[in-house]
Amino acid sequence: MNTALLHRLSAWLHRQMPTHAQLEANRFTASFAKRPELFRFTRRSVPRGMAVGMFIGIFALIPGIQIVGAALMCVPFRGNIPLAAAVTFISNPATTLLVILPLAVAIGNCFGYHADIGTVKMMVGQGAGLEQWWHWLLSDTAPSVVIGLFIQSIVAAAVSYVLTVWFWRWWIGHKHRARRNRPPRPPVVSAVAEPVSEPLA
Repeated sequence: MNTALLHRLSAWLHRQMPTHAQLEANRFTASFAKRPELFRFTRRSVPRGMAVGMFIGIFALIPGIQIVGAALMCVPFRGNIPLAAAVTFISNPATTLLVILPLAVAIGNCFGYHADIGTVKMMVGQGAGLEQWWHWLLSDTAPSVVIGLFIQSIVAAAVSYVLTVWFWRWWIGHKHRARRNRPPRPPVVSAVAEPVSEPLA
């Protein structure tokens, strides 16, 4: 596995993660920022946080609610909040318009709907607010996109959970193997000279 790629991915995630201060400043997430178990990186919290972030990032395309939604969903699932918030950035204008929405429409139209993706692309591109999204949700084309996003987000969350569990085990095993293969350290020689006993008179 490419170590440089892993380091770049890790650096990107750390840049996207909200800080404790940012979460405390948000009135919706301030109460969660006081729970340390939601900020620990463990073999259970990391895969859960990854799955939550992937689900919210794909399903909740409305700007401004993804980080809050990820924090809220991490509470019952005991996922890592900073990681989940960072993963929600999987949906950005490029990935949303080129991948997520077309795939959602294709999935939704399999259920007999006939969605118009042009309107959704325009709303995403213009950064539509909650009121505009609410009116769109009441339209005839909304069910196709909503169903497609839901199925897509469930699959993505499940796959990301499995891959993260595998990666966590691989990473821990890699660290253990590196520690075992590390050459033993040379013995430390004390620099303090032993006292020399004087000859008896």
